[in-house]
Amino acid sequence: MLNGVVFSRTTYAIHHQNLGQSQFSSSSLKTAQLPTKHRRYATRIKATQSSDAHSHDGETSGLADISWENLGFNPVTTDFMYVMKFSGDGEFFSGGLQRFGNIELNPASCVLNYGQGIIEGMKAHKKHDNSILLFRPEENGLRMKIGADRMCMPAPTIEQFVEAVKITVLANRRWVPPPHKGFLHIRPLLMGTGPVLSLTPAPEFTFLIFVTPVGNYFEGGLKQINLVVKEEIHRAVPGGVGSVKAIGNYAMVLKALIEAKADGFSEVLYLDSVYNKYLEEVSTANIFVVKDRIISTPVLGGTILPGITRKSIIEIARSQGFQVEERLVSVEELLDADEVFYTGNAICLLPVGSITYMGRRVLYGETSEVSQQLYSALSNLQMGLTEDQMGWTVVLE
Repeated sequence: MLNGVVFSRTTYAIHHQNLGQSQFSSSSLKTAQLPTKHRRYATRIKATQSSDAHSHDGETSGLADISWENLGFNPVTTDFMYVMKFSGDGEFFSGGLQRFGNIELNPASCVLNYGQGIIEGMKAHKKHDNSILLFRPEENGLRMKIGADRMCMPAPTIEQFVEAVKITVLANRRWVPPPHKGFLHIRPLLMGTGPVLSLTPAPEFTFLIFVTPVGNYFEGGLKQINLVVKEEIHRAVPGGVGSVKAIGNYAMVLKALIEAKADGFSEVLYLDSVYNKYLEEVSTANIFVVKDRIISTPVLGGTILPGITRKSIIEIARSQGFQVEERLVSVEELLDADEVFYTGNAICLLPVGSITYMGRRVLYGETSEVSQQLYSALSNLQMGLTEDQMGWTVVLE
């Protein structure tokens, strides 16, 4: 099993010649297998560390020379990125580390012209013993695989995905912030980089992972966020790709987000596009409503991203005795909720201080007891401050 595995920094080269014996054989993962027409695309990998990476092994030790106290949420140039190509003969090949830098794209590439691409978001925390923790990386690999099928793209297997993440993080370990100073943001990309003219899947694809250190979202504990409900702009529609981390899902909400911030709000909460009354998502996060210690969140139905932080919060809440309901949640339920919070990879969990809907501002209490309890449980687990009884973390040494 990947959960709880210890992975050495020296294990850069991987050779998977027989990935038919997958470590992920549970029924839940079997249901996510690609259709036969795409399955041949993700059958074999031979990934090795590049010679350039070997010549700079010393850079992976110690800490980077940056101010850990002043990290923000902007990209920082790190040492290495992981790149793997998909060729026309039906398999990924030559995956490995490269110096972080610009990539070349044909102006006719499918990702530029038709948006054939998906992303993932993960993070790594450093513990006081200098080991590094990943959080449920196999879940991100599974979500990329499912999303790739929807977008007519080949995808790395879950094993390939997780190994590539490990290699990339270990090669950039000096960029992982010290404990409590932030985390290493991990960004896997899957892009249709081959050239096309008509609307058709790309003939070539690139799987890429880069990392960047980021600071804590808030210093000194949780701070409440102010949301506004947008009725005239929708994030997703039934039958679309709202449940996929498709790159186009994010650019389309920029206008609403910029307008909201100009009006003094932190984020936007979107409603369903059919009835315009049921909660869906915040721009990059899942929403939760608390009433009488019952936690409700919009049910997944094709327009809502199946967030891994969302899934983890639901499982933690149920393990702590909370009743959690995944169902249609109407916007009117915000008016008398005890608490509202939202979850995502970078933010973990943020409590909502107010929501403005149709000109009416609803204020919530400053204590956010349930939000704080769940945030502490999840963040402490991700940072290795509490014992991982869920089997979710992967240790890199």
